[in-house]
Amino acid sequence: MKKSVLTRYRVMAYVTGVLLVLLTFGMIGKYVLDLNGAADFTRVVSIAHGWLYVVYLIFAFDLGSKAKWPVGKQIWVLLAGTVPTAAFFVERKISHELESRLAEDSPAPAKA
Repeated sequence: MKKSVLTRYRVMAYVTGVLLVLLTFGMIGKYVLDLNGAADFTRVVSIAHGWLYVVYLIFAFDLGSKAKWPVGKQIWVLLAGTVPTAAFFVERKISHELESRLAEDSPAPAKA
């Protein structure tokens, strides 16, 4: 597995996580605080999150298939983009796990 597969997953996990937190704040502003402009903000952020979540799903599935994860772990990672802040914690755990595996798989540099 290439490091770039992990990197693109990490980027999309953060993007999805940030948009979901913003969407949560927008919903609170719209329905609880009745703020002006919250409806428009929520609409824009929800559309962006929806489309980018699809990209997150593709990258997370690609990562899981290349890392040969069991189905349960794959579903856990895919659903992390639907729970506010979960994407950050899952990304951190997955990154630590796979970075150590990538370090083991990479050849040692040749000494001169």
